[in-house]
Amino acid sequence: MDKITVALWAANLARPLNGIDAWASAIETQVAEAAAAGARIFVMPEYVSEHWLGFAPAGLKLTEEIAWMAEQGEAALAKIEPLAARFDIAILAGTMPVAHENCRDYLNRAWLLLPDGRRIAYDKVVLTPSEKNPEGWSLVPGDRIRVVEWEGLRFAPLVCLDVEMPALAHRLASLDLDLLLVPSMTSLRSGFRRVFDCAKARAVELQTIVCTVGAIGVPERLKARGESNTSGAAAFTPCEAMLGFDGIAAAVGPFSEIDGAGPLLIARDLPVAAARAQRRGEAEVWPGPWSADHLTIAPAD
Repeated sequence: MDKITVALWAANLARPLNGIDAWASAIETQVAEAAAAGARIFVMPEYVSEHWLGFAPAGLKLTEEIAWMAEQGEAALAKIEPLAARFDIAILAGTMPVAHENCRDYLNRAWLLLPDGRRIAYDKVVLTPSEKNPEGWSLVPGDRIRVVEWEGLRFAPLVCLDVEMPALAHRLASLDLDLLLVPSMTSLRSGFRRVFDCAKARAVELQTIVCTVGAIGVPERLKARGESNTSGAAAFTPCEAMLGFDGIAAAVGPFSEIDGAGPLLIARDLPVAAARAQRRGEAEVWPGPWSADHLTIAPAD
């Protein structure tokens, strides 16, 4: 595959829904539009499951939300999983909480649904303070990177804060990845800038294409307690002359509020083969995977 088109849906979580069926129907509409536009991969935001809180039980406490969303997750996933084969498109279904195998904790899991029937899980490895707060959305981190091979591509999902970690980027540098796919959720414009600017940096550091997308707005019950989501979508390339110099293949946002379902960014013809050639020796200055482990730290005289 020389080029690939990726669809990034910055879902509007403030749009009212009345149940999982309505949520699945909304996703089907977006997937159909993405497939009609020629997209081979469709990506939704981190915690797309937060949309379900708009129809959650009225008395549900903050500390109970993760467990409740995890209970809805398998049924929700079953509703949308057939769309991958039906529309012949890979779906990175945002993230949703799942119960840990220890039957006590929860993970923030991204589900990749492939047209060939594979269901691949990636658990966010770097959690925010609010995700580790026992008085809030208390979760535990994942412990592995998942490298996916599909249709001649090598790619990996990361989730939000994961893409901000240079140490994690260093582990990825030797994996010869064609794509990073990064669902995110950020409350403020500052968080949006951290995730998206670091995603752009990863495209330079790894000489690969990085696609990221976040949620916009929150259900009314979350707005009432002062929460918000601000984001958009973007596809970044290495900053190389043959790839257009500025490293931005497509971008939209950020938005804190928006009408309708939220923007569907179609990032067309992302140059995976050209980026691969840059990564394998044609880049202007990139030294290849590089470690600073050999350097010593010395005090200034």
